[in-house]
Amino acid sequence: MAKDPVYRVVFINNGKTYEVYATSVDQGYLYGFVQIEGLLFNERTSLVVDPGEEKLKAEFDGVGRTNIPMHSIIRIDEVEKQGTPKIGDAKGEVVTAFPIPKPDKSSS
Repeated sequence: MAKDPVYRVVFINNGKTYEVYATSVDQGYLYGFVQIEGLLFNERTSLVVDPGEEKLKAEFDGVGRTNIPMHSIIRIDEVEKQGTPKIGDAKGEVVTAFPIPKPDKSSS
């Protein structure tokens, strides 16, 4: 029996690097967005709590499907097993986000 795939998705959101794990990643129906479904979080059985993971869990609480802008995605990997979701600083990253053009104010 084949094991269900697990995907690690790394993206930038509000100057932070998010690393999440999901069971499904697809192009989605919205043009320019990557659709992520089945977000996975570690089930805690001990008293040790990772505050970064808890923040992510709270942010995505009740979310069944999320759409991430394609230009915010750094990488998507199919991995053997789920790791720990986390939020990090995007400063000093090797990958630079795709520039977003600013609206031309002279045409208003």
